[in-house]
Formats: sequence, C-alpha cells, structure tokens
Amino acid sequence: MASQQKTVDYLIEQTADAGTMTAKKMFGEFALYCDSKVVAFVCDDQLFLKPTQAARDYLGTVTEGEAYPGSKPYFVIDGDHWDDAEWMAQLIRVSAAELPMPKAKKPPKRG
Repeated sequence: MASQQKTVDYLIEQTADAGTMTAKKMFGEFALYCDSKVVAFVCDDQLFLKPTQAARDYLGTVTEGEAYPGSKPYFVIDGDHWDDAEWMAQLIRVSAAELPMPKAKKPPKRG
C-alpha cells in the first residue's frame, strides 16, 4: 500500500523546525530530506528513520523494522509521537547532524 500525501505533508509540517524539510516520491513511497540529507522514509504510512547513534540515544528504546522488503533496519517512529512537533523536530535534527551530506552528482558524459 502506498503512503498518502497527507501523511507526508503532516510529517513535514511537524518537523519543520529541524531545518529545510522536503520530500520526494519514490516508487509510491517517500524519502524525507532535512537540509538535503535523506533522514527518513515514509512507507505504508509509517515513518522509518535512518539509524544514527544520536537518534538511538534520543529515543532510548528503539523499535527497528524494514522500510521495504529486504531493506536494512530503520528506526520505526510510532505515530503516537507525530503530534509532538518539538520532539519530532529534535529527533530529525539530532539524526541529520550525524548523517553525511549527499555526494555531488556527476554530470552525464557526452558521447
């Protein structure tokens, strides 16, 4: 089941204080970006956060799950937390701080 746009819009709104939050649709699901870094995925209307030590420390008890079949484990952020914008923004902020900047894309070769 594909994620709903309204779920992604709500998560972007709730995490807006973390930085510049955007989303890109991918195969019917979404990647969430904070300041150009992929920090999470929304799959089947669930939030899967990229695992970092800072996020693990912030969360305390961690639930892990696959964002899609065969994916590496991600931190599953329960929907009960989504309404707490301050908590969500801080979670994204600490996680994004540990993630690397995306690699620059090479221009296409001309033949």
